[in-house]
Amino acid sequence: MGKEESSKAYPVRSLHDFLSELDEEWSKFRTGSLIGFIVSCALLVYSLLSLLGALAQGRVGEFIFLIVVTAFLVYTGFALWAQHQFFRRWERRIGLLLHLEETLIKEKLGENSNST
Repeated sequence: MGKEESSKAYPVRSLHDFLSELDEEWSKFRTGSLIGFIVSCALLVYSLLSLLGALAQGRVGEFIFLIVVTAFLVYTGFALWAQHQFFRRWERRIGLLLHLEETLIKEKLGENSNST
């Protein structure tokens, strides 16, 4: 019977572990995406200035390379900003889910202690 109880509780326990780890790491993910966005913007400014310098000095190979780098930096900046917005948008929802999960666990524990 102990085995049946542990197998019934396992999905709830694994969900609890998942939500706990997610809650612990959430702010790191959000902050990391914001830092990545800021660094990408700084590199983009540097890349644009280098692009203008290469154009002024007639260095065609460097100019083409910097166009490609600039395009990748623009894409990276947009992707990191979208990621940051996703984390901000879902932060409250995850918090509500954690609160609901804690309430369900307390109810389950209260139910088990009343039945014994």
